[in-house]
Amino acid sequence: MLPRRGRVRPGADGQRKPQTVALASVRALAFDTYGTVVDWRTSVLAELEGLADRQTLTFDCVRFLDDWKAAYRPAMDRVNRGEIPWTTVDAIYRTRLEELLVAYGIPGLTREEIDALSRVWWRLRPWPDAVAGIRRLKRRYIVTPLSNASFIGMVELARFAGLPWDCIITAENALCYKPRPEVYRTAVSLLGLVPAEVMMVAAHNYDLAAARAQGMTTAFVPRPLEYGPGQTTNLEAESDWDVIAEDLEDLATRLRCQ
Repeated sequence: MLPRRGRVRPGADGQRKPQTVALASVRALAFDTYGTVVDWRTSVLAELEGLADRQTLTFDCVRFLDDWKAAYRPAMDRVNRGEIPWTTVDAIYRTRLEELLVAYGIPGLTREEIDALSRVWWRLRPWPDAVAGIRRLKRRYIVTPLSNASFIGMVELARFAGLPWDCIITAENALCYKPRPEVYRTAVSLLGLVPAEVMMVAAHNYDLAAARAQGMTTAFVPRPLEYGPGQTTNLEAESDWDVIAEDLEDLATRLRCQ
């Protein structure tokens, strides 16, 4: 019988060799998307640098991005605590962007230019293994995002990045954000499955812990450069997830997808 866990263990020659995984009950894979499927940091940074070049602006693009991204989690937590009504991440990022343009002294952008920049989160490049890996997984499983993005944001991102989803499920379907249990339960319900039949795929240990608490199967795919070369979190699995893969192509191999 094949082992259930998808770890990579040393072979007799000392090299790390993959093990194939049999998880016969799984019928759908739900993917965290920002960071797991797409490389948001280098994508957004490239657009900020392009803006600076076009407008002949001098500002620290890396610090600007860090300040922009920092608004993401606190605002979602306020929604989850009921302190503010449901607000999409698009609105969260737009509000913070306008604040930062003032704080960094970046004048003169038209409303259309600000609109376009605020939607950079819809134009993120996939990791090199992502599209091919998802296409392989799609041959055997239903594949869907389960992201904190807005519904339209995830639709537009799929179109831009060529992500071959079967359907789109986001936090907006549940009107709250991961790691609230309602998000995971909503995905399972919309798919018409039971929790063990849905595998959560993520590069973030907290996401997998929340999914497992709802009875879902879990797969960890590390993205050690998501936050740049100085990343210190989510470099490795922090629990015995059902599958631990090197990337999405490796996940497809472990799940016996051709």
